Amino acid sequence: MAEPVPITKSLDGIMKSLRGTDRIQIGGVFGKWADAVGANVAAHVRPVRLDQGVLTVEADDVAWATQVKFLSGTIIARLEEVARVQVERVEVRVARAR
Repeated sequence: MAEPVPITKSLDGIMKSLRGTDRIQIGGVFGKWADAVGANVAAHVRPVRLDQGVLTVEADDVAWATQVKFLSGTIIARLEEVARVQVERVEVRVARAR
């Protein structure tokens, strides 16, 4: 009979096979977003997906989307520093009005 495998190990394997990203990286980006980008940016921009080094963020306004595009290099560096997550590229989209 095989030894039991911790569920976190199983989930890590599944996530890596599906997305090339583990739960620790995803948790780092989503859990430390405000620390990495600051409260002002976090109030208007949120991470929505991390997939194989590409972070997709959603801004609540076109002006914030433009600002994030200019700040993408800084955001990538801050995520590395604060969350220990390597992001290769930031893709920005504007949220649809609700």
